[in-house]
Amino acid sequence: MHYELRRIGDGGQAVLRETGRAVTPFGGLVVMIELFRKLRLLEAVRERLPFQYRSNNTIPPEHTLLAFWLGVFAGARRFSHLQMLRCDRALQALCGVRAFPSDDTVINFFNRFDQAQVARFFPALWQWLFAQQPPKECILDLDSTLLQRFGEQEGAVAGYNPTRRNGRTHRPLLAFVSEPVLVLHGWLRAGNTADSRGAVEFLGEALACVPASWTIQGVRADAAFYDQKLLGFLESKKLGYVIVAKRREGIQEHVRRIKSWRAIDERTAVGEFTVQMPAWSRPRRFVVVRLRLPDPNEVSLLKVPGYEFRVFVTNRSEPAEWLWKHYDHRAAIEPRFSELKTDLGADDFCLHKFFATEAAFLSVLFAFNLQALLQTFAAHTKGVQRRPATLRQSLFVCGAVAGRCGHKFVLFMSQAWGGLAQRKALLDNLSASVFPTSPMLEFLPATAPP
Repeated sequence: MHYELRRIGDGGQAVLRETGRAVTPFGGLVVMIELFRKLRLLEAVRERLPFQYRSNNTIPPEHTLLAFWLGVFAGARRFSHLQMLRCDRALQALCGVRAFPSDDTVINFFNRFDQAQVARFFPALWQWLFAQQPPKECILDLDSTLLQRFGEQEGAVAGYNPTRRNGRTHRPLLAFVSEPVLVLHGWLRAGNTADSRGAVEFLGEALACVPASWTIQGVRADAAFYDQKLLGFLESKKLGYVIVAKRREGIQEHVRRIKSWRAIDERTAVGEFTVQMPAWSRPRRFVVVRLRLPDPNEVSLLKVPGYEFRVFVTNRSEPAEWLWKHYDHRAAIEPRFSELKTDLGADDFCLHKFFATEAAFLSVLFAFNLQALLQTFAAHTKGVQRRPATLRQSLFVCGAVAGRCGHKFVLFMSQAWGGLAQRKALLDNLSASVFPTSPMLEFLPATAPP
């Protein structure tokens, strides 16, 4: 079978024919597959999954989750988009799997999860992944976001929604650590849930995911988490925090009473005060940053012409200007929400059942962590965390043709897309890496019988 046509540029003849060879546009995913192999990711998933399939003919559940992750890396934004991997025989052969699942199979996989199984599987998988990391000192950031919903899904209700009035949403709560930026923990919540609701319980679960070799140097959060219960919990854990204070009338009155301002530059000054607010168990330190507005007629929340104020509550002892700069570094977290939703489709894999949607959402968060971990092995990206979409176009997309050499499977990667040469250094770094393996059982030294 063939088809003849004219080229649009020069009008020359062209012929279309078919080939039976296995071809893939995602040959660059070999670097991610190699990371999976070094981590023994499929074994970790298999050991921690709260269910197994009984049929011998079905696709193993760990292979279903593998196909979902590879689909997310390849740019899938709907379950139906996973069909593009189902016909990718070259990628299947590269992974060493018999077949990739259909979108219905992936949906049925996530529909198996209930609340208990989500709580059993994902925190254990998170703890296993972080245990592979070297010791580090990191900052923990709390934040929430909105996932827009257009249907009757469980938990999708009208709440705070600045873009769609009365639109249905889910409102997940996330904890990040840096550097590199990783998702430490995540909850999917109903759309009408307040940010601080359940924050103490959430943070307790997040801290349980932190390996013993990691040190949490502090916690940062915006004004949505300005809550006495949360502050008390952080103090009980001896964690330093910097949290934006809600500028209610009582706080505004104390800001007005500040007499001693220390100038940082020509438009910035800092001050502070200590006060015990009503219903608080103890007095706490407040740091105030006063910024001169470029336009003195601009409206501000405090009735002081020409100034804007930022107020933080903290239990740390560092100078006020250091705390202000320390909190501003939290801005690195904000683009991660865009990456999760725009690049990885975290808000698009939605099912009717709430906990099935949460399982898919947490799987996308885990994929984000895997991409962040991969970038730590790239020498040219040290200290720079690329967007998943950039990583997809520069690394994962590469035309390749499957072939054989004797008994070995061979993937011929196109030089026009960078080929093996562009990815060889990363593969060498992955091959040379050594990840710790936690024993399944804790063996005790042998002793003689009594």
